[in-house]
Amino acid sequence: MSASTIDSIASQHYGVMANGGFDSNPEDTPLLEVQNLARHYALPREKLFAPPARVEALNGVSFCVQQGRSLGIVGESGSGKSTIARLVMALDVPTSGSVRLLGRDLQALGRAELRAARRDLQMVFQDPYGSLDPRQTVARIVAEPLEALTETSRSERRERAGASLAAVGLRTSDMDKYPHEFSGGQRQRIAIARALITRPRLIVADEPVSALDVSVQAQVLNLMQDLQQEFGISYLLISHDLAVVNHLCDEVCVLHRGLIVERGTPQRLFAQAEHPYTQALLSAVPRAEPTVRA
Repeated sequence: MSASTIDSIASQHYGVMANGGFDSNPEDTPLLEVQNLARHYALPREKLFAPPARVEALNGVSFCVQQGRSLGIVGESGSGKSTIARLVMALDVPTSGSVRLLGRDLQALGRAELRAARRDLQMVFQDPYGSLDPRQTVARIVAEPLEALTETSRSERRERAGASLAAVGLRTSDMDKYPHEFSGGQRQRIAIARALITRPRLIVADEPVSALDVSVQAQVLNLMQDLQQEFGISYLLISHDLAVVNHLCDEVCVLHRGLIVERGTPQRLFAQAEHPYTQALLSAVPRAEPTVRA
């Protein structure tokens, strides 16, 4: 990443605030604050007059993310991780509790205010193959959030798309190509460039490397770490992979059946886990045993 590219993006990182986004973050206000978040889903009735059954995906989850820091949410499939991601992105409505971005409850915002807030809040999805429209060029894909959330000219969107691609280690000459012309790791870089283009404060990454080969996973995680150091981005990282969380996060919350059962730094949790569920997760991680012969 060239110094000019970094300066180009970093110098404008908070410039969007003047156009309707949130104000600068006071030191004592968390960037993201989740309080007593619950989400219950009603299932179809099994009998005509029987009450519908409920799935309690979340049952009172609370956590904070400070500016420039990263929080990992780990747990097995069905523990409620992706439900948290949808609620934080305001893509779903909680049964109870609140999600606050820079002190403002996302569910209490009007449509225009929520639209402005989305400039500070972007997402990287799990599947780099399914999250990119195969019919669109990379330039159109990366610039899509600008087109949807800001009033910018076509030339400005293209210029910003080129800068975002350069920031994630891709060439600006790749802008007129299509997703099928890239590898899985390159596609995820494109997805990160798309999330980066609005200069967000927080990126929600839902299993961002689980569909990639191990060697490519390391490249993408190192990229995310570099972008955080350069631009002060915060991450909410959703993952079942403890090694991924250990690499990127300052704090980890262990989610089990819709509840946070343990939290702490990766170093403490992985060395001195107290809850039986955390211990079970750690015991399930494969370990190399060079002295054992098959």
